[in-house]
Amino acid sequence: MSLPSSVRDNLHFLITETSSQVNNLKSLLEEQPSFNIKIFVTQSGYTNGLKSHIHESCLSRLATQNENDPDTRLFRASEFIATDLQRISELCLDCARQVHTLGEDLEFETRSFAPLLDRVIQGIGLIEKALEDNDTQIALKIGRTERKIDEEYKKLLRHYMSSLKPKKHTDELITAMFIAHSIDQMGNALLSISESIISASLGQVVNMDQFYSIKASVKDLDVADEDLEIESIAQTRSGSTISGISAPDQKEDSYLAIYKDGEKHKLKEERQGVESWHEIYPGLAPKILSYKKRGESAALLIEHLAGQTFEQILLHEPPKRVKETLTHLADTMKDVWQETRTKKPVSACFMKQLSNRLDAAYEVHPEFRKSNCRIGDLNIPSFDTLLNQAVEYEKRLQAPFSVYIHGDFNLDNIIYDPDEQRINFIDLHRSRYMDYVQDVSVFMVSNYRLQILDRTLRRRIMKVSRVFYRMARNYAHKTGDETFEIRLALGLARSFATSTRFILDKSLARAMFQRSRFLIEQVLATDPKRVKEFQTPVKEIFIV
Repeated sequence: MSLPSSVRDNLHFLITETSSQVNNLKSLLEEQPSFNIKIFVTQSGYTNGLKSHIHESCLSRLATQNENDPDTRLFRASEFIATDLQRISELCLDCARQVHTLGEDLEFETRSFAPLLDRVIQGIGLIEKALEDNDTQIALKIGRTERKIDEEYKKLLRHYMSSLKPKKHTDELITAMFIAHSIDQMGNALLSISESIISASLGQVVNMDQFYSIKASVKDLDVADEDLEIESIAQTRSGSTISGISAPDQKEDSYLAIYKDGEKHKLKEERQGVESWHEIYPGLAPKILSYKKRGESAALLIEHLAGQTFEQILLHEPPKRVKETLTHLADTMKDVWQETRTKKPVSACFMKQLSNRLDAAYEVHPEFRKSNCRIGDLNIPSFDTLLNQAVEYEKRLQAPFSVYIHGDFNLDNIIYDPDEQRINFIDLHRSRYMDYVQDVSVFMVSNYRLQILDRTLRRRIMKVSRVFYRMARNYAHKTGDETFEIRLALGLARSFATSTRFILDKSLARAMFQRSRFLIEQVLATDPKRVKEFQTPVKEIFIV
């Protein structure tokens, strides 16, 4: 990777000028000479101009670059670095103005700022080499500078807070605290620069905590830090980042492992879910290669599973492959249900689940929240009223047995390897013993909510939902599950309504919410003594 001269030269001048400005600030604080504030104003204006030139050059290059090109990452890093250097320059100007307000009598230990500014200068001096050599080790040194500056800043802060207690020289002490805070912000800018260089090297935006987590997680993969290649794969709705880790000599779209980071309690649940699957039904879940905690965050390194997600196959592969995948999925599900089935009855409480998540759907689609109304002699209850009735209605319904379910059975959490003809599951943090209808209904609605307008492809998607339904219905008949249909209607109603919080397309969201209401109305219209006769209107709901 290399930068064109239009970026490289201006970045060199910007680094030099910013370092010079920090040096000038250090001299001002140490020697306290009479000075003209215009010097700092002029320098700040110059650095701002250099930053603008770098941004313009990078933007013009990015307009013609492929997103996956390594140079693209370098140009983006250069933009961010230029912004952070200009931020340091502005902070220098701000400090100089603060000093100016103190006049010439600086007896409040302004020389104690010198060690902090020396660290800032040291960090700035490492930037050019770290960027040119794509050196993560030098970038890490820049990042560690921020930690040292922060430690010294906190000591100064405690000293100034203590000095304020006698209530003498308060104006000067408060000004000194502002100056110290600005220098601490320079350290934050250096940390941001460090992360920009590391992100350019790895191929994915990472912060320092993530980088250390990745390093700790992959130490057993026998790959040097500088050889790591990271590709962002997905961002879960819960906020976790999923990345593929590979080495330069690997095949395209092949990874050494999958790295996932996020909130500690969620990743802990996922690890426990995977381990439970290994005990209950070995071979279906990926192996956990590493689990690392860091504060309130955690990271998982997971075995990379060959194959494609069900969603990729459904949308991009020929009909024969879709049929093959669906057949293996159906066989796998029936086998899992049979192997994990217990005699303990269980209630999924679909309507209570919906009630707990309905406000989130209303936040995205406030037009769905309506009051009870009346048209002539016809009373039309609101969705909330119907839901409250359905919560009570569902209390008498239970699955006659429980099985171990996936818990988040969306299309992108199912992987099929055609070479091995094997199904695998991922994202297992919600796995538990529950009503199998939960997975069935989530899978069916996961198909429906795909935002595909092509009529032929849409017909294929709806057919997959109906075929999967028939498989589950046949299993219910064989196992004597007589309330499968009415529980499925409630499960579908739950998934249709709650999924609208992820859908911004108003037409699709409205169709899903209307289907939820329709299903709830159908259930409530059923005599509780005749629930075994209920038939879910699958054909009418899953129609193109």
